[in-house]
Amino acid sequence: MSVTNPYQVLGVSPNATDAEVKAAYRELAKKYHPDNYANNPLADLAQEKMQEINDAYDAIMKERRQGGASGTSGQPAGGRTYQGGQSRYMDIRRLINAGRIYDAQTLLDGIPQGERDAEWHFLKGSVLYRKGWLDDAYTCFVTAYRLDPQNAEYRAAVAQMEQNRRGGYVTSSGGCDICDLCTGLMCLNCLCGGRGC
Repeated sequence: MSVTNPYQVLGVSPNATDAEVKAAYRELAKKYHPDNYANNPLADLAQEKMQEINDAYDAIMKERRQGGASGTSGQPAGGRTYQGGQSRYMDIRRLINAGRIYDAQTLLDGIPQGERDAEWHFLKGSVLYRKGWLDDAYTCFVTAYRLDPQNAEYRAAVAQMEQNRRGGYVTSSGGCDICDLCTGLMCLNCLCGGRGC
């Protein structure tokens, strides 16, 4: 779908900063994400709207990468969120959710070093976490959060991993409770895109 006026679709000015464009995109994506319309007669309309939003965001980011406009957020244009629709990251998230960890890792590893943004590091951390490589996963989550400190998903993953590293699953009696540990890991799994909770 071709976007005639991507700024109008996202409801932002062409002079908006990258951060403002990203915030508008996230807000609309949250509102129209197809998961919100499962078993709803408006599901097809929501899917179309989500596609229009994705196309608008992609068009703006492509224009800015090519020098057509400059955001002033201090962050590189083109950061992806999980609602990225047509982006390669959405496909990678689907693979992770389906438990196809090695396929997801193959796609991630195929992304050139210079294009590895915050979302790449978060998804790589998710893959490593699922493989049980917790130290490497933590490093990736920290990098994702450092690159995009406004992202609540990245912040929550780092906080959960730091709690795990500190042995933060302490019951009122002061000991480690296996149920608390499992609950915490399930929550982190949900944050990483799992469907297990």
